[in-house]
Amino acid sequence: MAVMRIDIFTLFPAMFESPLQESILKRAQESGQLTVAIHNIRDYATDKHHVTDDTPYGGGGGMVMKAEPVFAAVEAVLELQIPNSKSQTPNEQTPIILLTPQGRLFTQNVAQELAQYERIALICGRYEGVDERVRAGLATDEISIGDFVVTGGELPAMIVVDAVTRLLPGVLGDPGAAADDSHATGLLEYPHYTRPPEFRGLRAPDVLLSGDHAKVERWRREQALRRTWQRRPDLLLTAELSEADREYLAILAEESAASD
Repeated sequence: MAVMRIDIFTLFPAMFESPLQESILKRAQESGQLTVAIHNIRDYATDKHHVTDDTPYGGGGGMVMKAEPVFAAVEAVLELQIPNSKSQTPNEQTPIILLTPQGRLFTQNVAQELAQYERIALICGRYEGVDERVRAGLATDEISIGDFVVTGGELPAMIVVDAVTRLLPGVLGDPGAAADDSHATGLLEYPHYTRPPEFRGLRAPDVLLSGDHAKVERWRREQALRRTWQRRPDLLLTAELSEADREYLAILAEESAASD
């Protein structure tokens, strides 16, 4: 059974309490497939008041997270000795990820990449930002969840934890569920229906009630292609497409041209 450990370094550990105790994340921890350890960066500040931020050099608004307590926390928990220069990766076995709007975009492919590790560490930034020396001398990766800014790295960290956890073998009840998700195949997911067959005049497609598995699979694939074409056509540039897929996209293109 695959087991993953995720260490999260934050100034606000209470933000993780409820999300980690619900649904799939709770079951994954109870089954022993996932361990999440929350570390309060303030505990590693050595001054009397456990100060973790200071005004930026050069002036300007906001506060900047200090490098010393972040380094101390990560080094103590991961049992690392970080070199003075970033000439080598501090720990090749454990990615040390800084959650920042400046990082690479978090995608399903990145989630799959991280799910291959036995352990990952997430550093949650706050305030105006983190001292650049954390980025230059400690973090081995930087991740952003999108082209927008939130108050801190805690919510992005939870998104990473959730997306990675559901890819661990055995976490989801259906072994193939994650493979069918939106973006897992490079396309948006097809529509879903369940009982009753008709609700307020809206009927589930007859093909889904037919019992013909081949027709169902083809319908689902075509619906995924149609939805992606309509909502995220950019994904089609990199999706793996069969000849049948390309023929169906040609039909969609003809329909679009005819409606213009």
